[in-house]
Amino acid sequence: MRKLIVTAATAAFLASGGAAFAAVKHTTGTVKSFDGPAMSLVLDNGSTFTLSKAFKDPGIKPGEKVRVSWDMSGKNKIAEAVKIMK
Repeated sequence: MRKLIVTAATAAFLASGGAAFAAVKHTTGTVKSFDGPAMSLVLDNGSTFTLSKAFKDPGIKPGEKVRVSWDMSGKNKIAEAVKIMK
């Protein structure tokens, strides 16, 4: 019984640690290119993002400074939100 409890506790601990790595990340930069129909955004620092299906375009144009909230999906950076910085 004790082995079962220790195993369950270990599994729960490892699972919670994985959830911490799934946190949304933020990147700030200047828009190099934006393609709404292709759902892609490239910043001047070379960061490339695929826009999520729920993405709402706030009026992004090349040259604007933006803050991108993103997460990884496989090898792709998926932008959940893009905020134009004033």
